[in-house]
Amino acid sequence: MPLRFLPEAMTVTTRLEGQIKREIKLGKELYTVIISPDGVKIALKGRRKGRELSWETLLSGDAELTQQLKMSVDAFAPGREE
Repeated sequence: MPLRFLPEAMTVTTRLEGQIKREIKLGKELYTVIISPDGVKIALKGRRKGRELSWETLLSGDAELTQQLKMSVDAFAPGREE
């Protein structure tokens, strides 16, 4: 029986044991997304440094809180016109 006809309860999820790399285009920029057992990393294609999030941070909501704090601080940064 083809996999697409199996009941939802019978589908198998593959354990993430290594890295999965994918490319994504956002606007005019190409990025590399790496999903690993440690978390997720996104960087401009061809660059090593990028943003990383551990699974614990992502699931705890700390990432969202950090983003909201950064937006709040940036809103009151010197030199910003109102």
